[in-house]
Amino acid sequence: MSKGWVQGVALVLVFGFMVMGVLAYRTYTDSMPQPDRVVSATGEVVFTGEEITAGQQLFLRRGLQQYGSVMGHGAYLGPDYTAEYLRLAADHVRGELEAQGVPDPTSATAELMRTNRYDAATGVLTYTPEQISAFEEITAHYAEFFGEPSTRYGLLPSVITDPQQIHELTAFFSWTAWASAAQREGHDYSYTNNWPSEPRVNNTPTADILVWSGISLVALLGGLGALFALYGRWSRKIGWHSAETPSLRFLQPGAVGITKAQRSTAWFFLVVALLFAIQTTLGAAIEHYRADLSTFFGIDLARILPFNLARTWHLQLSLLWTAAAFLAAAIFLAPIISGREPKRQHWLSFGLLGALALVVGGTLVSTAISAYGPQWAAGSIFFDQQWEYLDLPRFWQILLVVGLFLWIIIIYRAIRSRLRTESKFNMPWLFFYAGLAIPAFYAVGLLATTETHLTVAEFWRFWVVHLWVEDFLELFTTVMVAYIFVMLGVVRRTIAIQIIFLDIILYSVGGVIGTMHHLYFSGTPVEHMALGAFFSALEVIPLTFLTVEAWTFLQLGSSQESRSSAPFPHRWSVMFLVAVGFWNFVGAGVFGFLINLPIVSYYQIGTALTANHAHGAMMGVYGMLAVGLALFALRYIIPPDRWPERLAKISFWSLNLGLAWMVFATLAPLGVLQLWQSVNTGYYEARTLGYIAQPGNAILEWMRLPGDVVFLVGGVLPFLWICWLGVRHALPATVTRMEPETLFVAEHDEAREDRTGFREPGQ
Repeated sequence: MSKGWVQGVALVLVFGFMVMGVLAYRTYTDSMPQPDRVVSATGEVVFTGEEITAGQQLFLRRGLQQYGSVMGHGAYLGPDYTAEYLRLAADHVRGELEAQGVPDPTSATAELMRTNRYDAATGVLTYTPEQISAFEEITAHYAEFFGEPSTRYGLLPSVITDPQQIHELTAFFSWTAWASAAQREGHDYSYTNNWPSEPRVNNTPTADILVWSGISLVALLGGLGALFALYGRWSRKIGWHSAETPSLRFLQPGAVGITKAQRSTAWFFLVVALLFAIQTTLGAAIEHYRADLSTFFGIDLARILPFNLARTWHLQLSLLWTAAAFLAAAIFLAPIISGREPKRQHWLSFGLLGALALVVGGTLVSTAISAYGPQWAAGSIFFDQQWEYLDLPRFWQILLVVGLFLWIIIIYRAIRSRLRTESKFNMPWLFFYAGLAIPAFYAVGLLATTETHLTVAEFWRFWVVHLWVEDFLELFTTVMVAYIFVMLGVVRRTIAIQIIFLDIILYSVGGVIGTMHHLYFSGTPVEHMALGAFFSALEVIPLTFLTVEAWTFLQLGSSQESRSSAPFPHRWSVMFLVAVGFWNFVGAGVFGFLINLPIVSYYQIGTALTANHAHGAMMGVYGMLAVGLALFALRYIIPPDRWPERLAKISFWSLNLGLAWMVFATLAPLGVLQLWQSVNTGYYEARTLGYIAQPGNAILEWMRLPGDVVFLVGGVLPFLWICWLGVRHALPATVTRMEPETLFVAEHDEAREDRTGFREPGQ
């Protein structure tokens, strides 16, 4: 492997994380300030910084970020509480000024709300009498809203009734709304870059939003042009290409011996499928809330499973089942890489499975207790729900991190004999590096506690949401797919290594700094938006490259099958990889770029367009990949005479057609309508329950039902049955040693040397 590839990867990563280090420093030093006290002009305390933090903790503990949002981030059924407080406060202030006989109350309202009365030297923020009066009125509004004795809003009855808790929650909302209107010192825009759009306080798109939207478009077009120019020039030297093998024979399932640890992965995949089924069922319940908030086919579901709890479980399970599939696939591949399995490796594998089950069960139970809100559970590391995507309470989060490090120890134990004989930049080491990044970058989320300043917490949690999911999980799966193709004799080892390095460069160029596109309006300095917009546009480039190469997967398999005396056993696994390429481009690329433009994000953040991107990217990429990897492993675990080829086919088409129906028939149209409403009428109006429940929108919500049925019945259930067959009829474990990286292909010695690096003695 050329040193140029290694140097290129090092340069991109060093540059990216150096910039992220600077942005981290700026996040801590120049984000929107949290005052120590908010006082009246006479010094009377309205609320304190401790009460703001307590309100933030209450907002998270009761799962309200899985109902509505703050500063655009959260769930999409309830309002954005920053925008709602800002609107209610502005209307109240205007009424007060009108009553005082102010000649131009509209302009006076905007001036009053935009004037920054924060004293950085003392940490004191002064509210005007009108702002204090608004705070008191809005506190009463939230007391009524959260004290609603019915389930009309999709929440538990009387979910929060304690006056002090209502006061703290309103203080938290008030602080975020103040930061969204008050001008940042030395600038003519607010701490949130004038978000949300609100004409009552003169919040309109800034010059930075418009300019960096244009620059990011130019960056995308320039990057795509460069990609196709380079691909056209060196297409035979980069990308997936078949090995020049004159003859080979795919070893068929049943003729391949498996180890005890490999056999144990069947239980992993069964758990994965069960979690997948539960997660999709919860997704259907969440969607029903949007179609009919009042009842679930005659059942008052919110008394048992309120919207915020259903969404918490749905979101956490989406991360857990896909990640578990990747972990199991790595355990399955590890003995093939090393050529041997250490003694009692399967014990560690089952131990990891037990830890996974404990984390999943503990997370589901503890977040339910947190949402219901018994006083004895408040403040506990075992029960307090945390930030969206990192919802699992602190204890379970730490346990999950420990479990992930246990997993990488299992992988290292399996391949360490091979690592000793390999160059640090060969396939086994790349496999280990990519695996090590998974627990390392997930652990970064521990920096975002419920007490952490909102902007700082957003910065670190999106390291997990974006960097962990969209960069390092993508890298790890690229390594696994490359390894599978090498083992099957489909590509040469050198080509696979080259692909891995190319992917690291392409993903990291935009993906690392592009993380900041999540923080446009979270109270960070403007450079976060500038760099986030520019580099997130570059993220579309590798996704376009993957789409160009996606069909090559099928061509590789078919070209090798034509030279094999045995059929290619992984048609549907490869088809899922093709689907990954499609959804990478559509869900992550097209839908992602649409909402990443600052000017579009300004109006749409927290609308159905965000959900559209999330479903297309998460399920379309990581979900399809998880199912494909599971089918690959199960193909060797399940006896050939019991392999349900037809069910694999049905599952593939149903999952993809159901997902396509979901995004194209419901989420995308709803998102466009909501975006239009936000631009034309106002962001606050577009996020209200009144708008979401309009008859036209409700029809679109109901139109999703056929797609959900196809997805769940035709896609998830057949996959669940296949995984059950893997446990019920698993082949016995008969081997502890095998030929490294050549388990699945019989071929001549020259090709073997190219793929494994091993040369037969005497040659």
